[in-house]
Amino acid sequence: MEQVKVLLVEDENVLAGVVKETLAMKGFDVTIATNGVEGLQLFQLLQPSICIVDIMMPKKDGITLVTEIRAINDQIPLIFLTAKSEVQDVIKGFQVGADDYMKKPFSIEELIMRMQALLKRVQAKPTAKKSDTQYLLIGDYQFDYPRQTLHHPNGVQRLSQREADILKMLADNLHQITARKDMLMEIWGDDSFFNARNMDVYMTRMRKFLQYDERIQIVNVRGKGYKLIV
Repeated sequence: MEQVKVLLVEDENVLAGVVKETLAMKGFDVTIATNGVEGLQLFQLLQPSICIVDIMMPKKDGITLVTEIRAINDQIPLIFLTAKSEVQDVIKGFQVGADDYMKKPFSIEELIMRMQALLKRVQAKPTAKKSDTQYLLIGDYQFDYPRQTLHHPNGVQRLSQREADILKMLADNLHQITARKDMLMEIWGDDSFFNARNMDVYMTRMRKFLQYDERIQIVNVRGKGYKLIV
Protein backbone atom coordinates (compact mmCIF):
# COMPACT_ATOMS: atom_id res chain seq x y z
CA MET A 1 0.00 0.00 0.00
CA GLU A 2 1.27 3.47 -0.90
CA GLN A 3 2.21 5.59 2.10
CA VAL A 4 -0.01 8.57 2.93
CA LYS A 5 1.94 11.80 2.38
CA VAL A 6 1.66 14.21 5.30
CA LEU A 7 2.84 17.82 5.26
CA LEU A 8 3.56 19.01 8.81
CA VAL A 9 4.09 22.78 9.03
CA GLU A 10 5.47 23.43 12.51
CA ASP A 11 8.29 25.70 13.71
CA GLU A 12 8.81 23.98 17.08
CA ASN A 13 11.59 21.58 16.15
CA VAL A 14 11.18 19.19 19.07
CA LEU A 15 7.43 18.85 18.62
CA ALA A 16 7.78 18.47 14.85
CA GLY A 17 10.38 15.74 15.32
CA VAL A 18 8.25 13.80 17.79
CA VAL A 19 5.16 13.99 15.59
CA LYS A 20 7.11 12.97 12.48
CA GLU A 21 8.75 10.01 14.22
CA THR A 22 5.47 8.76 15.68
CA LEU A 23 3.55 9.12 12.42
CA ALA A 24 6.36 7.40 10.52
CA MET A 25 6.05 4.43 12.89
CA LYS A 26 2.36 4.24 11.91
CA GLY A 27 3.22 4.13 8.21
CA PHE A 28 2.86 7.79 7.23
CA ASP A 29 5.35 9.59 4.98
CA VAL A 30 5.93 12.90 6.78
CA THR A 31 7.66 16.03 5.45
CA ILE A 32 8.29 18.98 7.78
CA ALA A 33 8.18 22.68 6.87
CA THR A 34 9.36 25.13 9.51
CA ASN A 35 7.48 28.21 8.29
CA GLY A 36 4.50 29.18 6.13
CA VAL A 37 6.52 30.16 3.07
CA GLU A 38 8.31 26.81 3.01
CA GLY A 39 4.99 25.13 3.73
CA LEU A 40 3.36 26.48 0.55
CA GLN A 41 6.39 25.54 -1.54
CA LEU A 42 6.38 21.96 -0.24
CA PHE A 43 2.62 21.69 -0.64
CA GLN A 44 2.89 22.55 -4.34
CA LEU A 45 5.90 20.25 -4.80
CA LEU A 46 4.77 17.19 -2.86
CA GLN A 47 0.97 17.26 -3.30
CA PRO A 48 0.38 15.65 0.11
CA SER A 49 -2.74 13.77 1.13
CA ILE A 50 -3.23 15.74 4.36
CA CYS A 51 -1.76 18.87 5.99
CA ILE A 52 -1.15 19.60 9.67
CA VAL A 53 -0.49 23.30 10.17
CA ASP A 54 0.52 25.35 13.20
CA ILE A 55 -1.17 28.77 13.37
CA MET A 56 1.67 30.84 14.89
CA MET A 57 4.70 30.62 12.57
CA PRO A 58 7.43 32.90 11.20
CA LYS A 59 7.38 34.43 7.69
CA LYS A 60 3.76 33.41 7.06
CA ASP A 61 1.17 32.38 9.65
CA GLY A 62 -0.98 29.27 9.39
CA ILE A 63 -4.21 31.14 8.65
CA THR A 64 -2.64 32.75 5.57
CA LEU A 65 -1.06 29.47 4.48
CA VAL A 66 -4.31 27.51 4.71
CA THR A 67 -6.15 30.25 2.83
CA GLU A 68 -3.62 29.85 -0.01
CA ILE A 69 -3.83 26.05 0.09
CA ARG A 70 -7.63 26.15 -0.07
CA ALA A 71 -7.41 28.34 -3.19
CA ILE A 72 -5.44 25.51 -4.81
CA ASN A 73 -7.23 22.47 -3.36
CA ASP A 74 -10.65 22.64 -1.71
CA GLN A 75 -10.77 18.99 -0.65
CA ILE A 76 -7.44 18.16 1.03
CA PRO A 77 -7.90 17.54 4.77
CA LEU A 78 -6.43 20.31 6.94
CA ILE A 79 -5.82 20.17 10.69
CA PHE A 80 -4.72 23.23 12.65
CA LEU A 81 -2.40 23.02 15.66
CA THR A 82 -2.32 25.93 18.06
CA ALA A 83 -1.37 26.93 21.56
CA LYS A 84 -4.23 29.41 21.64
CA SER A 85 -7.58 28.60 23.19
CA GLU A 86 -9.75 31.58 22.29
CA VAL A 87 -13.01 30.81 20.53
CA GLN A 88 -12.33 33.37 17.82
CA ASP A 89 -9.22 31.46 16.73
CA VAL A 90 -11.26 28.29 16.28
CA ILE A 91 -13.87 30.16 14.25
CA LYS A 92 -11.23 31.88 12.13
CA GLY A 93 -9.68 28.51 11.41
CA PHE A 94 -12.99 27.14 10.16
CA GLN A 95 -13.63 30.27 8.11
CA VAL A 96 -10.47 29.79 6.07
CA GLY A 97 -11.17 26.09 5.51
CA ALA A 98 -9.81 24.00 8.38
CA ASP A 99 -11.41 20.58 8.83
CA ASP A 100 -10.29 20.05 12.40
CA TYR A 101 -8.48 21.83 15.22
CA MET A 102 -6.22 20.58 18.01
CA LYS A 103 -4.87 22.58 20.94
CA LYS A 104 -1.36 22.05 22.26
CA PRO A 105 -0.45 19.98 24.13
CA PHE A 106 -2.28 17.15 22.37
CA SER A 107 -2.30 13.37 22.19
CA ILE A 108 -0.58 12.11 19.06
CA GLU A 109 -2.82 9.04 19.14
CA GLU A 110 -5.84 11.34 19.00
CA LEU A 111 -4.21 13.25 16.15
CA ILE A 112 -3.77 10.00 14.22
CA MET A 113 -7.42 9.06 14.80
CA ARG A 114 -8.59 12.43 13.47
CA MET A 115 -6.26 12.16 10.48
CA GLN A 116 -7.62 8.71 9.64
CA ALA A 117 -11.22 9.94 9.92
CA LEU A 118 -10.57 12.85 7.55
CA LEU A 119 -8.70 10.67 5.05
CA LYS A 120 -11.52 8.13 5.10
CA ARG A 121 -14.03 10.91 4.36
CA VAL A 122 -12.10 12.07 1.31
CA GLN A 123 -11.66 8.54 -0.02
CA ALA A 124 -15.37 7.79 0.37
CA LYS A 125 -16.57 11.01 -1.28
CA PRO A 126 -18.06 10.33 -4.73
CA THR A 127 -16.95 12.41 -7.70
CA ALA A 128 -19.66 14.56 -9.29
CA LYS A 129 -20.92 13.24 -12.61
CA LYS A 130 -19.96 15.69 -15.32
CA SER A 131 -22.83 14.47 -17.52
CA ASP A 132 -25.36 16.28 -15.31
CA THR A 133 -24.96 19.62 -17.08
CA GLN A 134 -28.44 21.10 -16.62
CA TYR A 135 -28.96 24.30 -14.66
CA LEU A 136 -30.99 24.39 -11.48
CA LEU A 137 -33.12 27.52 -11.12
CA ILE A 138 -33.11 29.12 -7.67
CA GLY A 139 -35.09 32.35 -7.83
CA ASP A 140 -33.18 34.73 -10.09
CA TYR A 141 -30.13 32.48 -9.99
CA GLN A 142 -29.03 29.68 -12.29
CA PHE A 143 -26.95 27.07 -10.53
CA ASP A 144 -24.63 24.85 -12.56
CA TYR A 145 -23.60 22.15 -10.12
CA PRO A 146 -21.08 20.22 -12.26
CA ARG A 147 -19.28 23.44 -13.20
CA GLN A 148 -19.66 24.83 -9.64
CA THR A 149 -20.99 28.21 -10.78
CA LEU A 150 -23.88 30.37 -9.62
CA HIS A 151 -25.16 32.78 -12.29
CA HIS A 152 -27.07 36.01 -11.65
CA PRO A 153 -27.58 39.17 -13.75
CA ASN A 154 -25.09 40.85 -11.37
CA GLY A 155 -22.39 38.34 -12.26
CA VAL A 156 -21.09 34.81 -11.84
CA GLN A 157 -20.02 33.37 -8.48
CA ARG A 158 -17.50 30.55 -8.63
CA LEU A 159 -18.16 27.96 -5.91
CA SER A 160 -15.85 25.52 -4.20
CA GLN A 161 -16.82 21.85 -4.41
CA ARG A 162 -18.10 21.90 -0.84
CA GLU A 163 -20.15 25.06 -1.44
CA ALA A 164 -21.64 23.48 -4.55
CA ASP A 165 -22.46 20.27 -2.64
CA ILE A 166 -24.25 22.25 0.08
CA LEU A 167 -26.32 24.27 -2.38
CA LYS A 168 -27.18 21.14 -4.37
CA MET A 169 -28.55 19.38 -1.27
CA LEU A 170 -30.58 22.44 -0.29
CA ALA A 171 -31.91 22.91 -3.84
CA ASP A 172 -32.86 19.24 -4.16
CA ASN A 173 -34.99 19.67 -1.02
CA LEU A 174 -36.42 23.08 -1.90
CA HIS A 175 -38.95 24.29 0.72
CA GLN A 176 -38.23 21.15 2.79
CA ILE A 177 -35.90 20.60 5.71
CA THR A 178 -32.51 19.17 4.83
CA ALA A 179 -31.40 17.40 7.99
CA ARG A 180 -28.24 18.82 9.52
CA LYS A 181 -26.83 15.37 10.23
CA ASP A 182 -27.53 14.21 6.67
CA MET A 183 -25.59 17.16 5.28
CA LEU A 184 -22.66 16.58 7.61
CA MET A 185 -22.45 12.88 6.80
CA GLU A 186 -22.85 13.40 3.05
CA ILE A 187 -20.45 16.31 2.63
CA TRP A 188 -18.00 16.07 5.55
CA GLY A 189 -18.21 12.36 6.28
CA ASP A 190 -19.03 12.71 9.98
CA ASP A 191 -21.13 14.91 12.25
CA SER A 192 -18.48 16.02 14.75
CA PHE A 193 -18.64 19.35 16.56
CA PHE A 194 -15.79 20.68 14.43
CA ASN A 195 -17.56 19.90 11.17
CA ALA A 196 -20.85 21.29 12.49
CA ARG A 197 -19.15 24.62 13.25
CA ASN A 198 -17.52 24.51 9.84
CA MET A 199 -20.91 24.03 8.17
CA ASP A 200 -22.32 27.07 10.00
CA VAL A 201 -19.57 29.16 8.41
CA TYR A 202 -20.43 27.79 4.98
CA MET A 203 -24.13 28.59 5.46
CA THR A 204 -23.27 32.21 6.21
CA ARG A 205 -21.25 32.27 3.02
CA MET A 206 -24.12 30.75 0.98
CA ARG A 207 -26.55 33.40 2.24
CA LYS A 208 -24.13 36.06 1.05
CA PHE A 209 -23.90 34.47 -2.39
CA LEU A 210 -27.73 34.46 -2.70
CA GLN A 211 -28.29 37.98 -1.34
CA TYR A 212 -29.25 39.57 -4.69
CA ASP A 213 -32.68 37.87 -4.67
CA GLU A 214 -34.51 38.98 -1.53
CA ARG A 215 -37.03 36.15 -1.86
CA ILE A 216 -34.37 33.54 -1.18
CA GLN A 217 -33.78 32.47 2.41
CA ILE A 218 -31.76 29.74 4.02
CA VAL A 219 -33.65 29.13 7.24
CA ASN A 220 -32.04 27.45 10.23
CA VAL A 221 -34.67 25.10 11.65
CA ARG A 222 -33.47 24.73 15.23
CA GLY A 223 -32.51 21.21 16.17
CA LYS A 224 -33.31 19.81 12.72
CA GLY A 225 -31.47 21.38 9.82
CA TYR A 226 -31.83 23.94 7.06
CA LYS A 227 -34.55 24.89 4.60
CA LEU A 228 -34.02 26.73 1.29
CA ILE A 229 -37.02 28.94 0.54
CA VAL A 230 -37.69 30.93 -2.62
